[in-house]
Amino acid sequence: MVQKAKILLVDDRPENLLALEAILSALDQTLVRASSGEEALKALLTDDFAVILLDVQMPGMDGFETAAHIKRRERTRDIPIIFLTAINHGPHHTFRGYAAGAVDYISKPFDPWVLRAKVSVFVELYMKNCQLREQAALLRLQLEGGGKGAVAGKESAGLLAELSARLAAVEEQAEALSKQLDDDSADAAAVATAAHLERKLTGLRRALDALEPGTGAGGPAVSPAN
Repeated sequence: MVQKAKILLVDDRPENLLALEAILSALDQTLVRASSGEEALKALLTDDFAVILLDVQMPGMDGFETAAHIKRRERTRDIPIIFLTAINHGPHHTFRGYAAGAVDYISKPFDPWVLRAKVSVFVELYMKNCQLREQAALLRLQLEGGGKGAVAGKESAGLLAELSARLAAVEEQAEALSKQLDDDSADAAAVATAAHLERKLTGLRRALDALEPGTGAGGPAVSPAN
């Protein structure tokens, strides 16, 4: 059973954190509060998160600096970050957010439905990623213990086929999304989100291909994308 995804909410104002919790509670995931950049970095030391909602303007370590620390850590650099800001200094300010590693940049006040929909995309991707990692690990164990006969071999082949089919379905959805973005001349936020998704899927496909018979599955394992 896949556990609930964790979503990190970072804002120095308690009322903003309360509002985010009210908006995202319908997703039925685990919401974790952090009232500063430092507190967020501590939370990221021990827990895995599907997505981070990060306020830009905070005393001490602001959102940009916090994001820079997150992206420098190998453990956390692939976690998608959605910047939330009450200030808007034009395209240069927005570009700074993307340069800091954000996959989206939303100005307050924002549409609760839009924010929930954006977060749900990353939660779904995270859950699928977790499922694929767990199944890939199980398959690797079965392959390493391949001396248990034809039954184990058939089970491994069946599991590998199921993994490949699931990943192919996600890849098909991602391809359709990319085509839609091309047709609609999407904004930078949507393009960044699609690029992040493509990197995740490429890592997962590479890891899965490494488990195919005849590709040296018994050698060094290739880890799926985080």
